[in-house]
Amino acid sequence: MANRLLPLRDLTAPLEKDAPWPGTAVSGDPHTKTWNLHTSDDGKILAGIWESTTGVWKIDYDAWEYCHLLAGRCTVEIEGKPPVTLQAGDVFIVETGAKGTWTVHENLRKYYGFALGH
Repeated sequence: MANRLLPLRDLTAPLEKDAPWPGTAVSGDPHTKTWNLHTSDDGKILAGIWESTTGVWKIDYDAWEYCHLLAGRCTVEIEGKPPVTLQAGDVFIVETGAKGTWTVHENLRKYYGFALGH
């Protein structure tokens, strides 16, 4: 359905605890919560809110992701690139094919938008 306005501030979607995502926990005991607030009709666009407790995740992105950090602090390190530390208020994109680690230093909450398979 085209031409919709989709505010993502309402947590009306069901909560998925420890929901699957492209990362694999490699350090600590991180747990996640995901509220997927929108899936496009073709299933290629996902958007919502994601939370994680502290720990280190191995990442291997097969999708493009837009992130807006609402709370917490993390460091994302993409193979071959210097690490980038991000905190509440930061907005960033992770491109398809990014591999490395995502370290959550302080419990994290973010808006996300995924674009799957082009």
